[in-house]
Amino acid sequence: MRVLVTRPAHSATRTAQRLRDMGHEPLLLPLRQPVHDNTAAVAALATTSGAIAVTSAEAIRVVSALGEQLRPHLTRPFFAVGETTAGEARSLGFRYVAASAGNGRDLADLIAVQGADGLLYLAGTPRAETFEGRLRELGIQFSVAECYRMQSAVPDSAEVDAIFADGGPDVILFYSRQTAEDFFRLPEPRSALLKRSTIRLLCLSEAVAGAVPAVLRKNVTIAPMPDERSLLSLL
Repeated sequence: MRVLVTRPAHSATRTAQRLRDMGHEPLLLPLRQPVHDNTAAVAALATTSGAIAVTSAEAIRVVSALGEQLRPHLTRPFFAVGETTAGEARSLGFRYVAASAGNGRDLADLIAVQGADGLLYLAGTPRAETFEGRLRELGIQFSVAECYRMQSAVPDSAEVDAIFADGGPDVILFYSRQTAEDFFRLPEPRSALLKRSTIRLLCLSEAVAGAVPAVLRKNVTIAPMPDERSLLSLL
C-alpha cells in the first residue's frame, strides 16, 4: 500500500523505514516542524528537583541535546506516555522510568498512584490540556516548562499535487490533532479525499480523529493504543 506520513520530517524518516520493512510504500508530507528551546529545559531542570513527566517524544529530543547538563537529573523519577517514549528516556540514562499505556489522563493517574512531589512537566506548544487538567483534578502540584514549539511547515503545492496524482495514497497516518487540522486546510488533499472515498485515515487517538471533517469520518480508524506500533498494526 501507499502510505502517507504527515508527521515532522525527523520522525517521518523512521516511520518510512518501518513502513518499507512492512512491505509498504511511504509518502512523506511533513506539516509541522519542531523548534527546540534548550535554555528553557535547562532552567527548569536546574530549579526543580522532583519527578519529570513528558507526553511527547519531542521533549525527549530536547533533553537528549543537553549533554552533561542532563547528567545530574538522571536519578529523578521519569514518567512518559507510551513505552516507546519511555524507552527513549531509558536510553538517555534515566534510571527510574514509568510509562502509561494510554494518554495524558492515564499518565496523570499513574503519577497519582506512584507519587511525584514537585512534578516538572516538559511540554510543547500547542498541546492538549488533558494531562494538566487531570493533574489538577487529582490535586498534584506541578510546574510546566515549554521546551519546544511545533510550527506549521506549509508544503509546496506541486509536492502535494505529486502525492495525490495517479490515485494518491491508500492510507494516511495522523499522529497529532494539530497536524490533522493543517492537513485538512490544504485544498488539494481535501478535494482528492472527497473524490476517492476508499482512502483510509488512521488516527493515533480520538482527539486526533476529532480534526477529521465530518463528511470523512467514515474513513477513520483509531489506534487501539496511542502509539505508533498500534497505529501501524491497522495497516
